Amino acid sequence: MTGTEVRPLRRDAQRNRERILEAAREVFAARGFAATLDDVAHHAGVGVGTVYRRFPTKEALVEAVFTDRLEDLVTLAEEALAAPSAWDGLTDFLRRSARMHASDRGLRDAALSMDEHHFVTAGEHLVPLLEQLMDRAHAEGTLRPDAGFRDFPIIMAMVTDLAQHSAECRPGLYERYLELVLDGLRARPDNGDLGPEPTETDIRAVMRECVPPLRPSRS
Repeated sequence: MTGTEVRPLRRDAQRNRERILEAAREVFAARGFAATLDDVAHHAGVGVGTVYRRFPTKEALVEAVFTDRLEDLVTLAEEALAAPSAWDGLTDFLRRSARMHASDRGLRDAALSMDEHHFVTAGEHLVPLLEQLMDRAHAEGTLRPDAGFRDFPIIMAMVTDLAQHSAECRPGLYERYLELVLDGLRARPDNGDLGPEPTETDIRAVMRECVPPLRPSRS
């Protein structure tokens, strides 16, 4: 086969890859990790075998779709850390990231499973920034002292789960409850005792219930 015969096939393969990625963004945004590769293939208008040739597992497709999107959260955290007030930066980050998750269920699932190997690099970038932001907010006395970093995945899971379930009946309802949560995070003389912070084991157990598993990948 000559070079001139190969190049059109390569262009077709690239077009198919782009079509699959675009379809995956739309399908995962609507259904999250519960979507299957069959769903993506149907939405892209290609055979499922074409999807498997480009992305042999569902994990590979999810990683291709969401790696850059998770870096957008890192950018939000960097901007929050640069704010003059740590409290303003922290609450702005939570509002903006909740808005992103509410509009994209797949991004929400990816963000809540960043300790998985697919997204560990994004987590390694994001976590230190948020820890610095929380340390600043504690130091300035605006964040209640018993609120810890491990509270935030639980908060985001709660708020964004509401966003998904209320999207059709009342879009934006989650924002009301996010504001209630933020108000509860503010340091006050009369703050009650929250009890023990969740452990890493607690968080993993909760996230397993909140995020559909990626495997089996060929379902």
